[in-house]
Amino acid sequence: MRHYLAFDLGAESGRAMLGTLAEGRLSLTELHRFPNEPVWVGEALYWDALRLFHEIRRGLAAAGRERRLTLDGVAVDTWGVDFALLDESGALIDNPRHYRDARTSGIPERLFRTLPREQIHRRTGVQFMQINTLYQLHAMLGTPALERAGTLLMMPDLFHYWLTGVIRGEVTIASTTQFFDPRARCWAGDLLEGAGIPPAILPELVEPGTLLAPLRDEVARAAGLDPAPVFATGCHDTASAVAAVPAQGDGWCYISSGTWSLMGVETAEPVIDERSLAMGLTNEAGVAGRTRLLRNIAGLWLLQECRRAWVLEGHEWTYADLTRAAAAAPPFVAVLDPDAFLAPGGMPDQIAAFCARTGQPAPQDEASIARTILESLALRYRQVLEMLESLLGRRLEPIHIVGGGSRNTLLNEFVAGATGRAVMAGPAEATAAGNVLVQAMGAGAVDSIEEIRAIVRRSFDAVTVEPEPSAAWDDAYARFLRIQGAS
Repeated sequence: MRHYLAFDLGAESGRAMLGTLAEGRLSLTELHRFPNEPVWVGEALYWDALRLFHEIRRGLAAAGRERRLTLDGVAVDTWGVDFALLDESGALIDNPRHYRDARTSGIPERLFRTLPREQIHRRTGVQFMQINTLYQLHAMLGTPALERAGTLLMMPDLFHYWLTGVIRGEVTIASTTQFFDPRARCWAGDLLEGAGIPPAILPELVEPGTLLAPLRDEVARAAGLDPAPVFATGCHDTASAVAAVPAQGDGWCYISSGTWSLMGVETAEPVIDERSLAMGLTNEAGVAGRTRLLRNIAGLWLLQECRRAWVLEGHEWTYADLTRAAAAAPPFVAVLDPDAFLAPGGMPDQIAAFCARTGQPAPQDEASIARTILESLALRYRQVLEMLESLLGRRLEPIHIVGGGSRNTLLNEFVAGATGRAVMAGPAEATAAGNVLVQAMGAGAVDSIEEIRAIVRRSFDAVTVEPEPSAAWDDAYARFLRIQGAS
């Protein structure tokens, strides 16, 4: 029996998940959960990195002092694109900024005057989003923080450094930056230099499953642990989630469903050409040398933002209550382009304004707004599915939905209906499972990504949703395409 501790940090919350591997099966136990709330300081939006590390230490103590466990591994995964800068002594220069911070507004267009879009895409194969690390750094040109920087660490790499004292970057999280070469699986330092950023700040890269170092003595003692080994897992949470997709054979695609929806396929090599550029697809590094060819979609964040707004107004909706109410609401009142919503705050008003701009009636109550969001996500998934099938020249089925969003049975039904494909939902804890099993692969307890997926199939149930043909979904999709063009 082996015990691994996975820290999975998402945009809303983080968890310390204990993974126990025994007789070819994995069980997961949540030891500690904590909020991950960004902090406004003036006009700037920050992550509370020190608080997050404090919660990581509390998770370690839950395993050590409370459960008296001996850990065979520890690893952290997080969302992509955000980073910290360290000075030459290794000290944190400033709290890391949140990817929704407004400083990147207009920055991509400014950079394209120096580095054309086509050149950036040929080198990196990454979807153009203003939140990407490349544009965050370009926005910092001339700032004291960037001038003082000795090292750039992506968020999980920062926490691994604080846990071990070892500075390394991991390739799956590095591949979200838009200055990573997915063919050679190394930094595209020359591209970063072309953007005015010194490539000397980039750390050495390692592959998922690499042993970094034991826990620092002070960290281990405080948690009541032996110096457990710390691994670089699939440090981008989507990389860990995709590693744990319970798929067999070829022809399947996935949706890692949460605050963001990451929809794509796993390929042996990057697909970087004019068509993938036009489709806005991204090539990110996966586990075991694979590539995650995918599209980032603004996922359940829209519903999360609406719920936050309603709570501030005194309406304490749970997500389960919202989903039940949405199921009973009238269908297809309006359709939204989920990716048209980037700024936080006032989401119900943003949705109403979008409907006004596109000549649609706005959904009038919470249930109708929730249904509109879920229907629109399913329609966006259909569009991305058609892109992937066109690019690859083959039909993709089933659609594996993993992550917390896989618990939303109404959304799963909508996806099956909109796409006409069978949906396999689960596991909800795919990211934690992948984090743990990549650690186990690094430790030699698991042989391959195929064995990882076999363990997931044995350990967790998946729910299959068969599509029910409906002309209503085809009509809504036609509306969606018209609205998307008009918005």
